[in-house]
Amino acid sequence: MVRPRAGRLCATTEVKERRLDQVRYGIIGCGMMGQEHMRNIALLPKASVAAFYEPDAGMAAKASAIAPEAQVVGSVQELLAVEDLDCLLIVSPNFCHVAQMEEIAATRPLPLLVEKPLFTDPDDAAKLAAYRDSYPAPIWVAMEYRYMPVIAEFLEKAAEATGGIRQLSVREHRFPFLEKVGDWNRFNRYTGGTFVEKCCHFFDLMRLAMGAEPVRVMASASQAVNHLDEDYGGEVPDIIDSGYALVEFDNGTRAMLELCMFAEGSAYQEELSAVGPIGKIEAFVPGPGRFWPAHLGPAPIAKLVTSPRQPQGPVAHDIPVDPTLLEAGDHNGSTFYQHQRFAALVRGEGAPEVTLRDGWAAVAMGIAAQESARTGQAVDPRRWM
Repeated sequence: MVRPRAGRLCATTEVKERRLDQVRYGIIGCGMMGQEHMRNIALLPKASVAAFYEPDAGMAAKASAIAPEAQVVGSVQELLAVEDLDCLLIVSPNFCHVAQMEEIAATRPLPLLVEKPLFTDPDDAAKLAAYRDSYPAPIWVAMEYRYMPVIAEFLEKAAEATGGIRQLSVREHRFPFLEKVGDWNRFNRYTGGTFVEKCCHFFDLMRLAMGAEPVRVMASASQAVNHLDEDYGGEVPDIIDSGYALVEFDNGTRAMLELCMFAEGSAYQEELSAVGPIGKIEAFVPGPGRFWPAHLGPAPIAKLVTSPRQPQGPVAHDIPVDPTLLEAGDHNGSTFYQHQRFAALVRGEGAPEVTLRDGWAAVAMGIAAQESARTGQAVDPRRWM
């Protein structure tokens, strides 16, 4: 039964009082990332998973072990019919997002947190425009990297440390794509391409740090090492595993991404550097602790480094993360902090910090990078925004 939008005064008051006491999530998709979301929701006071839909039996069993009191349902429609929901979280494979968002809008438009990338097919832009103009509840796109403590501090201090960013670079040296149910993440047609699937996080950070809109993207990339010996029903994966993307913004600034997905031997997985007229600021983010070789001792700690031009000399600060949060996921504590803010939004506090427009722009930049790498030409991402 779908909860009505309005009703008797006493019923409405009861809903408001309950929402202040507990935020109940309904989740679509409980694979590897969905389970990370569940573990972090469990760490929040006054929040819980009320129900979830996960079609893979093995993943559903793992999800039930994390949230044993959650109701397990057999479809999106069954999930939307669960009365005790305050918000929805989409963590399904990339290519499912838009259709599931439309189903939610047509049935029960609750506050929505949708995982990145927001969409994968360039032709979905018209659907998103209609969605943006008609959806009556808040929408938040899950860009976890914004909430990594060291990156959050990097963004907060960048203007002061640099005197205004003129150049930004992001380097990700990491492990190959992990195995997913059905191996959907091996093919561009399901992921949108690596620059969309993986790198929309970094395009989002570029846009946020620069405070400007992208006007030109140039990229060079290839599938150099990974997945070349894999076969899926006669098909070899076609996803990029390494490359460069250069982005020009409408305020004259530039940003660059360097991606390598066969570099898991690195001490730090992500390195960000912003430079301006008075100095430089850098953020160093370790990869998931579960992948760190035990014989090397403790995993690296995230650090922030500021390097002023006058007086010269870098100053480094460790930015540790609560071990409980590191244990709960692979994203340096960011999933917890993101849910902390989203749950507050569901309670009526504030507005979405990562809007539909933000998620849309990050994907448009990724699509432009894919197209530039394919054609060898500079591409204007605004054609998809």
